[in-house]
Amino acid sequence: VQLQASGGGLVQAGGSLRLSCESSLRAFGSYPMGWFRQAPGKERELVASISSGGSTKYADSVKDRFTISRDFAKRTVTLQMNSLKLEDTAVYYCNAPNIRGREYWGQGTLVTVSS
Repeated sequence: VQLQASGGGLVQAGGSLRLSCESSLRAFGSYPMGWFRQAPGKERELVASISSGGSTKYADSVKDRFTISRDFAKRTVTLQMNSLKLEDTAVYYCNAPNIRGREYWGQGTLVTVSS
């Protein structure tokens, strides 16, 4: 299983970015997916997750600003990030915590928010 993340970049504070994670697995919609991030000098943290049934959870720091969704036809999970803040700067990773007993990570995409 491969996860290909894209969409990172440089954006000014208050702006928006859309991250996408494409899965090579046809049945990816049957599995929960998530986005993590890791800022310099900090531990990796869960930003948002979506269950196979479509239930979503968010870190308190991104609630009401970020939205996670999935497109079954395109086998992608998207993280729409609005009202970005300086503290959102990090490398973002898509994650599949349990596909047939294994965990998978995308390669990471850098999001830089400038003032």
